[in-house]
Amino acid sequence: MAITISSRLLGRLFIDVLGCGHRAREKRIPSALIESEDLRADVLSGIFRGDGSVSFPRNGSPVRVSHSTTSATLHEQLLLLLQDLGIFPTRYERRAGATIQGREVASRKAYALEFYGHDAIVRASDWFAHPLRDRMRSAVAPTKGSAFSRPRAKPEGAVATVAIQAIDELDVEVPVYDFEVPGTHLFVTTGGIVTHNCVGVPTVGGDTFFDAAYDANPLVNAMCVGIVPSERLTRARASGPGNLIFLYGATTGRDGIGGASVLASQELSDENDDKRPTVQIGDPFTGKKLIEASLELVERRVVESLQDLGAAGLASSLAEMAGRGETGVDVHLDRVPLREADLDPVEIMTSESQERMVAVVAPDRVSEAEAICRRWELECAVVGEVTESGELRTFVEGELVGAVPASFLTEEAPRYRVRTTPRPLEEPIAHRAITAEREELLDLLHSPNVRSRASIYERYDHLVGSRTVRRPGLDAAVLRLRPSLRGLAVSLDAAGRLAYLDPRAGGALAVFEAARNVACAGGRPLAITNCLNFGNPEKPEIAWELTEAIEGMARACEAIGIPVVSGNVSLYNETDGRAILPTPAVGCVGVVEDVRAIPRAWREGDVVLVAGSPDLALDGSEYQAQFLGGAAGRPPQLDFVAEAALIRFLWSSSALLTSAHDAAEGGLAVTLAEAALAAGIGAEVEIGSDAVEWFGEGGGQAVVTCRRQDAARLGSIPLREIGVVGGARLLGVGLDELRAAHEGRRL
Repeated sequence: MAITISSRLLGRLFIDVLGCGHRAREKRIPSALIESEDLRADVLSGIFRGDGSVSFPRNGSPVRVSHSTTSATLHEQLLLLLQDLGIFPTRYERRAGATIQGREVASRKAYALEFYGHDAIVRASDWFAHPLRDRMRSAVAPTKGSAFSRPRAKPEGAVATVAIQAIDELDVEVPVYDFEVPGTHLFVTTGGIVTHNCVGVPTVGGDTFFDAAYDANPLVNAMCVGIVPSERLTRARASGPGNLIFLYGATTGRDGIGGASVLASQELSDENDDKRPTVQIGDPFTGKKLIEASLELVERRVVESLQDLGAAGLASSLAEMAGRGETGVDVHLDRVPLREADLDPVEIMTSESQERMVAVVAPDRVSEAEAICRRWELECAVVGEVTESGELRTFVEGELVGAVPASFLTEEAPRYRVRTTPRPLEEPIAHRAITAEREELLDLLHSPNVRSRASIYERYDHLVGSRTVRRPGLDAAVLRLRPSLRGLAVSLDAAGRLAYLDPRAGGALAVFEAARNVACAGGRPLAITNCLNFGNPEKPEIAWELTEAIEGMARACEAIGIPVVSGNVSLYNETDGRAILPTPAVGCVGVVEDVRAIPRAWREGDVVLVAGSPDLALDGSEYQAQFLGGAAGRPPQLDFVAEAALIRFLWSSSALLTSAHDAAEGGLAVTLAEAALAAGIGAEVEIGSDAVEWFGEGGGQAVVTCRRQDAARLGSIPLREIGVVGGARLLGVGLDELRAAHEGRRL
């Protein structure tokens, strides 16, 4: 018996029953196939054999697998399926419309992905039939093994061991989604996990804050700290006319054009929402190879200088290097390794494709630079030369297509004087007397902004390199500076809610809290860096918020006596006219004299002390946000002298302290609970019953513990003894109940 099924029936099956979509732009993979682990490989095989392509370029990676579709849904599904297999492709988009022989041709926006590399190609080769499968494996075979690997990246079985070149990486992740929605913590962490755990740098801390103001503009700020011998410092400047411009890393594509450079200069709305996906998803594996290649180029003194390509790509990087070197740069765009052959000169110059670096190399060292890049499987090319013209000039096949004095794009660029209009600050709210309740403490510990971040930081590798002395969880992390016993303390903090109520106080608090965290870990603050996350500065009230926050940060740094050594801005964070909270994020680095003598955790019999005596209030507090209708009023004014004195006391007395934890979100009661849970022991403490004393915030306060005999030796700042460590309860609540709330459970 024969059964015949017509194409019409098959079409109805795929379109109506399985929901695969009718038109090309509606294509999608049925959820049943995605959820079946047994069928995922077959699905990928069918899609890539039918609509994918395999190329064997003469230069660079020997095999590339790509796929293009007009369906954004199918594109995203393929990205997730590939990542599930450990394949992390580069993604980019092709704009709608095209020109063929001078004629405009209508076409739809296309979404493309591409991957390469030994392991990815070997996995993907199983999707194709002989002889293509054998050709793919044969082409990548020479790239595996010691002949093409340096010892610090030598594969040993299924594990690749990599020597750590940087000391530490720290990231703060500010609002993305709400923990109250099951599974959304994955959205906060997933992108970072892939990057951090592949780069081989420990992620040792961070901060996460949720607020509805960030729903349309989630922020992620990251800080990376490294150690470099002074003799190996490399400048990002184009020096020595006649030296060559050497571009290496990933290829240049249309991905990223109009990304960071556009998003940093205009807000989003429904009308221009298509700009959102233009920023490329990074490739952490290529990034790691780029880091290793760059270190080797510097260690072997092959390069005169180098700089990464960020916003506006080659245009900004080459202009900045020429400006610092007081030279000119000629760049030949037809020499730039391209991912897409039809890029025009403007697109090549402004592409923000990630994982690219540009270096200045003497002519007699180019062959060495190329050999190093080949060893790390990176694209590379000499794309220009340093000149004495003082101009950034672009050429295509020898024809000059653009020229501008480099200084016009750097030091002599137009400076805009923005108008500032002070926003009236609210008056402090005279709250009625509120008695603190144990249930409120449990609710605060359970709230998204106070809840344990273990579900985030446990997904990162914070021990790689074996330097981490103080792990994530409380205040700052500490990393040992081998071979000495000294260490680095690092912290990253932001103050969006307080800056909304009082921008100057918010800027100052971000500095003080980052420095307090470092001091609580036994570190003497050395310097800060920052990222200023604000709305549209062309609006007078936003410009005023920015100005006030900077002033507050400057005054705080002066009070502590530390410099601002670098910084960044993220402006125009608005969607449909609604701005984020003004969010100054501050990273602080401090030095620990002896990592063996840093405050650790509570111990049985320790005296519990409150250091500092700031004015506390519920305005701007987490308590107000949770129980009193949201942030309102005006937080108490900071005492800059007292803040600096507290920070100095914490680091100078660290050898006498058994623990130190600064009071922040949730006030004193939450601070005590966090310290007790970290140590796994309770305490008998008395702090009154008023909600302001339990949950009030205002900076300048920390909970410290020490041995009874050491208490009299502590500094002269205000200290108040509130109890003794011991038992299994705190503030009338058992530790098990506190821990359940803090971990997102309720007993």
